[in-house]
Amino acid sequence: KEWLSKGHGEYREIPSERDFFQEVKESKNVVCHFYRDTTFRCQIMDKHLTVLAKKHVETKFLKLNAEKSPFLCERLRIKFIPTLALVKDGKTQDYVVGFTDLGNTDDFTTETLEWRLGCAGVINYR
Repeated sequence: KEWLSKGHGEYREIPSERDFFQEVKESKNVVCHFYRDTTFRCQIMDKHLTVLAKKHVETKFLKLNAEKSPFLCERLRIKFIPTLALVKDGKTQDYVVGFTDLGNTDDFTTETLEWRLGCAGVINYR
């Protein structure tokens, strides 16, 4: 219940960079998708993250428009879209950059992404 009250269990967009800092402060595990509206692969990533957010309520799943977040992209060294920033205890521990870790294909499975997030320890994966 506490997780759900903090926005876990759903995949949602946050409006600004300032919101990012607030969101990661209040949750132990956060996956944040830095996206761009015009990038087709971001829509593919959205589809998988929507499924995983419902399945892994222990983790908060967010998306942030990279074009509206120049400070954060610079600070986190995000150069490629889509990028997932994997945050544990308020610190960015790992990144999933593009689809390289996911088989380098547009039709990777949700399970592949789930496995990758599990490797980073940002979700409970068995």
